[in-house]
Amino acid sequence: MNIFHGTTEIAGQMGILSSALEKKGYKSLGYNTFHSYLGYKDYLVNTDEEFLEKNQDRLIEEHDLFHFHYNTTMCKQYSDLKKIYEKQKKMIMHHWGNDVRFHEMAKEKNPFAYTGDSPPNEIMHERLTKVSAFIPEAIVQDYEVYEYVKDYYEKVHVLPIAIDLSQFKPSYPSKDKKVPLILHAPTNPDFKGTEHVEAAIEKLRGRYEFTYRRIEKMNHDEVISLYKEADIIVDQILCGSYGLLSVESMALGKPVVTFVRPDLVHTFPDTLPIVNANPETVHDAVERLLKHPELRETIGRQGRQYAESYHCKHVVVDELISIYKNL
Repeated sequence: MNIFHGTTEIAGQMGILSSALEKKGYKSLGYNTFHSYLGYKDYLVNTDEEFLEKNQDRLIEEHDLFHFHYNTTMCKQYSDLKKIYEKQKKMIMHHWGNDVRFHEMAKEKNPFAYTGDSPPNEIMHERLTKVSAFIPEAIVQDYEVYEYVKDYYEKVHVLPIAIDLSQFKPSYPSKDKKVPLILHAPTNPDFKGTEHVEAAIEKLRGRYEFTYRRIEKMNHDEVISLYKEADIIVDQILCGSYGLLSVESMALGKPVVTFVRPDLVHTFPDTLPIVNANPETVHDAVERLLKHPELRETIGRQGRQYAESYHCKHVVVDELISIYKNL
């Protein structure tokens, strides 16, 4: 089977899924039109919308299954979907969050939610309506995203974020380290809640010895090399669920501070070792990790086990193949 992934690379997922699918005997490649400083390149053709539009007929002929991401397809107005549908080829849409996070709905269950990266509600509704007319099933990473799309599709699958664990050798925090390093890496400070994170950090200065570093505008490989040195990683404290940075932090054996909405906690495995904090509690959460260095190592080890059990690309792709087979 020849699988097309496209057209927006979010958190390296098209490349990671394609690499794991290849190991299972499938042919899979991502076509990416979203280029950022993160510099994802594995199992990807980094291209543009014009190329895909011009070559859509050839690509439709060459591929058996189309796994679209982030509400994007080969054509801006989704005109390719009718062609694929008429050829009776399988399709699925993978939503990642900001492409479908309806503004008022997000704030109903989460007063901290930042939705500034999402299009206007009417645009998201129009896109979802057009896509779901031809694609009956979708994938989301968790139940935070599930709520926004469940009424548009016949079926919505929840598939965890995938990572390549071979790229993440655990480096557990030492409880004997006198000056721990706290890292925060906001791709978008407004979305991650950086203002609240740094306000908490400032309050802790003078009372505890630590180094704080904010990482920005670095490619993915550079960022990972810095994560390895961290003792505490603070990720997104507004969204209400955890993302790729949290998963990578756990894979490296680091305790990670992130906000998971209270009503969503039960939708994750019981062993989820996230240090749960929102803007009102992030100060206390970080302070607890500074005050109890043994906790940093314990939670870090739990995080590695969790990443191995639920986010290893081979585990995730086994679930994905099952979804493909039942389309």
